[in-house]
Amino acid sequence: MTEVTTDAAATRPRRSPLHGRHTALGAKFAPFGGWEMPLEYAGGGVLREHTAVRTGIGVFDVSHLGKVRVTGSGAAEFVNACLSNDLGRIRPGQAQYTLCCDEATGGVVDDIIAYLHADDHVFLIPNAANSAEVVRRLRAAAPPQVTVTDEHEGYAVLAVQGSRSAELLDGLGLPSGHEYMSFTSATLGAVELTVCRTGYTGELGYELLVPAGDAVAVWDALFAAEPTPQACGLAARDTLRTEMGYPLHGQDLSREITPVQARSGWAVGWDKPAFWGRDVLLAEKAAGPARTLRGLAAVERAIPRPGMPVFHGDTRVGTITSGTFSPTLKQGIALALIDTAPALPDGAELHVDIRNRRTPVRLTRPPFVHPSVK
Repeated sequence: MTEVTTDAAATRPRRSPLHGRHTALGAKFAPFGGWEMPLEYAGGGVLREHTAVRTGIGVFDVSHLGKVRVTGSGAAEFVNACLSNDLGRIRPGQAQYTLCCDEATGGVVDDIIAYLHADDHVFLIPNAANSAEVVRRLRAAAPPQVTVTDEHEGYAVLAVQGSRSAELLDGLGLPSGHEYMSFTSATLGAVELTVCRTGYTGELGYELLVPAGDAVAVWDALFAAEPTPQACGLAARDTLRTEMGYPLHGQDLSREITPVQARSGWAVGWDKPAFWGRDVLLAEKAAGPARTLRGLAAVERAIPRPGMPVFHGDTRVGTITSGTFSPTLKQGIALALIDTAPALPDGAELHVDIRNRRTPVRLTRPPFVHPSVK
C-alpha cells in the first residue's frame, strides 16, 4: 500500500538561499518550477531591470536551475550518447548547450547546459521543473560505473549580465577574459566558485556557480562593488531572452515540440551514432517539419501572448508560444509555431487574434535585438 503524505512541507515551494536578500529589496515573488523566486523588484520593475542589463549590469538569482553531476569512468561518453549535442566538439573547461529528447517522439524533455570537466566528470544544469526527470532518465540508462548525483539544492547560481559585467568581476578579482561558453574555477575571499561565460540575455555575461551556503556572501560582495549592479527578477530575464529569440522550455520547446520544429537543430550532433530520439529526429529532418518556430513583430500597439492563434488570411497557420512587450524596441514581439505549408517568407503579414481582434504582425527572423555576445 502506498502511503500518501499530507505534510505541507512536501508541497511548499523551495526557496533560494538568497530569499532574505530578495525580500529586503522588495521583491515580488512568483512560482518557477516548484521554487518561489523573485519576479521583479520594487523601485522600477521590469523596465528598469531590463534596461540595466542592456546598458550596464544586472544580477539575477537563478538558483532554481537544476544541478546534476555525472561522474565515473566514461561519464562524458555516456552523457554524449544520451543528450543531443556532441560533447566531442568541446574540450574540458568548456560548456555546451544541449537537449534531452524523448527516445520515442523526439520531443524536448529539457534543454541543458553541460559543463565538461573531464572524461569522467560532466556537470549539467537543467531547468528547475525538469531536473528530477532528467536525473531519472540518466540514472535509468547509466552503466554501473557511472554515478548520477542530484545536487539541485547544493548550489546557487548568480547570473551577472550586461555590457559592464566584466568590469564588476574584474573589480572583485574574478576572471572575466575567458571565451564564450567556457568556465574556470575561482575564489572570492574564502569562497570557491565556478565562473562560466554564459547567459540568457544576449549581452556579455557570466554565471557564478556558488555553494549554497556561500550565496549570501557572494551576493553581498557583488552589490558592494563598483560599478553598482541592478538586482533583476525573472520577468526581465524573460523579456531579455525573448528579444534574442532564445527559446523557453515549456513554451517554445517541450515534449510536444522537437528540435527540428524549434529550429534548434544546431544543438544536435546529427553525425553522432547515438543520442535519445536520434532516429525519429533524423526522419523528421529528412521529411521536413510540419511547423517551425518563427519570429513575429507587431505592426500596431499590441502585445501578443502565448496561446494566441495566428492567421494568414482566414486560415489559422500557427500559435504564439512566447510573446511580450520589447522594452528595447517599444513594440510587441513573439515567437510562434507556424505551419510550413504554405511557405511564408520573412516580411509576410499575418494576424494574431488579440482579444477577439485581428491584429497585424510581420514574420521576422530573430533575434529581434542584435546581441552583443561574441
